[in-house]
Amino acid sequence: MKKVKVAVVGAGVRGTYAYAPYIFENQEVCEIVAVAETKKGRRDLFSKKYNLKEENVFESAEELFEKEKIADAIIIATNDDRHFNLAKLALEKGYHVLLEKPMANSLDGLVHIKELAEKYTDKVFMTCHVLRYTEFFKKLKEIIDSKELGALVSIQHNENIGYFHFAHSYVRGNWRNSSDTGPLMLTKSCHDLDILLYLTGSKCRKIASFGSLKHFNSDNFKLTMSESCYRCSEEENCPYSCKKIYLENERMMNNAVHINPTKENLDTILKKGPYGRCVYRCDNNVVDNMVSIIEFENDVTATFNLSAFTKECTRTIKLMFTHGEVGGNFKENEIRIKKFGDIKEEVLKLGKNDLSHGGGDKNLIKHFIDLIINEKIDNSINESIESHIMAFASEYSRVSEQVIYIDEFLKDAIDMTSEIEDTLF
Repeated sequence: MKKVKVAVVGAGVRGTYAYAPYIFENQEVCEIVAVAETKKGRRDLFSKKYNLKEENVFESAEELFEKEKIADAIIIATNDDRHFNLAKLALEKGYHVLLEKPMANSLDGLVHIKELAEKYTDKVFMTCHVLRYTEFFKKLKEIIDSKELGALVSIQHNENIGYFHFAHSYVRGNWRNSSDTGPLMLTKSCHDLDILLYLTGSKCRKIASFGSLKHFNSDNFKLTMSESCYRCSEEENCPYSCKKIYLENERMMNNAVHINPTKENLDTILKKGPYGRCVYRCDNNVVDNMVSIIEFENDVTATFNLSAFTKECTRTIKLMFTHGEVGGNFKENEIRIKKFGDIKEEVLKLGKNDLSHGGGDKNLIKHFIDLIINEKIDNSINESIESHIMAFASEYSRVSEQVIYIDEFLKDAIDMTSEIEDTLF
């Protein structure tokens, strides 16, 4: 059996803890052979953790791509703004590519991703839409396709971000400002939109969205507060205190704050670093709440609620059919089926969920490796592109206060990209 060699570009939380572990634990079929990471601490941690040879540890992706091809596949888990360029370099070099979402943080970048997918049809080219690979959403899809509850009519889907997670990633963290990354709907929820496409089995026809940055802004900063949680007189009663979020809880996101997140190390870096800032005095601009109304081409409708203001960090969903309804909680890994006319409801407990997106991270990597071993091509990249287009259309709808038709929106994006390139070149 062929052994797949994998190089990882970007040794942050996702690159180090979400994808690499499966490869390391299944060395009979795959192995990590190289890493490229600009930050020395993370680079050294990754190379030691996965036993890499010194000559295969690179300070930049460009340095890696200057070398002769040293692996079969590349996992790209860098900052969002680099995804398209690195995917292009990897495909040109002959690598199979697994690209962290979002694939691109601009519409023109997304158009070029589409062109890459059409050009390199001999390569496995996927994005990390991990929800499709979870037992939870696979079971929902199975229920829909069985038609036992009749035809699917509508979906209510909720992305409950969790107040602590939102404060970490979208107020203090890397995805706080759309000019550096992208709108919240893209960076947080392009794979929620992908799941809606997956469940409905249809393309999106139109979308309308509403939302704002309601709470995490300077309007809510009081004179009794400080720009640092460590100097704030309100800290003890503030749920967004960095001390409460990081020091009182052991969470995966603590690895983003410090490569060795002991309480002592976290305490030291929070006092002077960005994750210790007051949530009302950051340079964030992405919305903290958003609601979208969606119509698909098969006439199924959906509402999608994206909110920072939840205690739990999970997804909840309700599917409404002509002969019943289904409710589910992703974190609990539980699905409840209520068939019209039946007194009792059926409760499906799918087993203990894990922290890696309900097992989706591992299942995604397994699928990626299996495709390469069996020399099969996955075309899910095209549906992934559609979810990203929906995300950009959703943000445009929110800002412009218009209902956006997806086909027209994509056509305009392609035409605009062509016009810009004609002008430049």
